[in-house]
Amino acid sequence: MAGAVKKLRIGNVTLENNLILAPMAGVTALPFRLLCREQGAGLVCMEMISAKAIYFRNKNTEELMEIHPGETPVSLQLFGSDPVIISEMAKKIEGHPFSLLDINMGCPVPKIVNNGEGSALMKNPRLAEEILTNTVKAVGKPVTVKIRKGFGGQGGNAVEMAKIAESCGVAAVAVHGRTREQYYTGKADWDIIARVKEAVSIPVIGNGDVTDGPSALAMLEHTGCDGIMVGRAARGNPWIFREILHYLETGESLPGPAPGEARETVLRHAAMELEAKGEYTAVREMRKHISWYTAGYPNSAALRREINSMESFEELTRAVKGIFPE
Repeated sequence: MAGAVKKLRIGNVTLENNLILAPMAGVTALPFRLLCREQGAGLVCMEMISAKAIYFRNKNTEELMEIHPGETPVSLQLFGSDPVIISEMAKKIEGHPFSLLDINMGCPVPKIVNNGEGSALMKNPRLAEEILTNTVKAVGKPVTVKIRKGFGGQGGNAVEMAKIAESCGVAAVAVHGRTREQYYTGKADWDIIARVKEAVSIPVIGNGDVTDGPSALAMLEHTGCDGIMVGRAARGNPWIFREILHYLETGESLPGPAPGEARETVLRHAAMELEAKGEYTAVREMRKHISWYTAGYPNSAALRREINSMESFEELTRAVKGIFPE
């Protein structure tokens, strides 16, 4: 068990440990990434960014690409289906202070898939290969890719996709053990992660159903993967990284944060959102985060109703202080 936490080298980037915050749209904005990094995540991943949006100079996209010095190393994830646009935009933004450039080939959302992007690329290995080849050639930073088990069906083609990625010069591959058809339902297939690990020599990062220290250790032992990516289990729980790290080193489970620590973390999260986005947007962004932070609390349904009616930062602060006692 001790020694399960290892440094992870991806290209010319060495992470201090092998725990990674997954990229999640609407979740892994800068404030939350910073909290997860402070709690021990070896790498934090940004929300996925449209290569076309960069091309058309979308103002909101520029804001999405902001990086705080305290959160590095950071992975910036691009999505798209045009090999020329993706590679040229990757080159254009390479001066931003991210450490790794990830290509999204796993997003299951219909509006992404219907454009031939995200997990739709699992159905088109030839196009995926062109995207990865062009991007690796365009930038000097390590390029990684996030895939799923497959698009549909039972078997999946993650092994084929991982081999293609390695042949293109990709520095690491993250594998979510579910197909696109599954979205986030059912059980993640860790066997496919193990098969990918056996098939390639680049680092393989496992993703799916890691919710605590024991499940993290179980994934490492079952798959032999080099790193662990934590997604939905981190929502409202940045402390999951310190808990997993502690378990992998000691075999002991840490208790969750005391109410005072939880309160201060949520208020700090909210303050960073306020500074970045202003009151109107920050309060609405924090509604979902506070719902996640309070999941499992007594009367959580009533809490959610209260949270979703908040309009001002003052109301938000008062509600948080009421939820998490001194």
